[in-house]
Amino acid sequence: MPRYKNTSKLANDTDYYDFLMKKRNIKRVIQYETPILYNPDIIDRTLLKTTPHIWKYGDRYYNLASQYYGSVTYWWVIAWYNGMPTEAHLRPGDVIEIPINIENALKTLGVI
Repeated sequence: MPRYKNTSKLANDTDYYDFLMKKRNIKRVIQYETPILYNPDIIDRTLLKTTPHIWKYGDRYYNLASQYYGSVTYWWVIAWYNGMPTEAHLRPGDVIEIPINIENALKTLGVI
């Protein structure tokens, strides 16, 4: 489940976006409500099964998400859980934790 699946949408047709709407020949811009994610505390982390992964050159969140969850759309779960929003925040040799069960991870993060 992508993180925006259950979020509200807003059709924005304010003058602020005139340049964009004219450029794209559209009448409004659709925006998604920002989801509020829960930052797991130590108790939540102990209840979630994870596996360690040693970051190596060429690793990408989306590849790990595909490997562990069967879908690249869950890359952000690994990033959020580890507090590393992009691969640029990691160096070869860093150890990250990958939540094993995606449903439990999404519940812990407050998405479902």
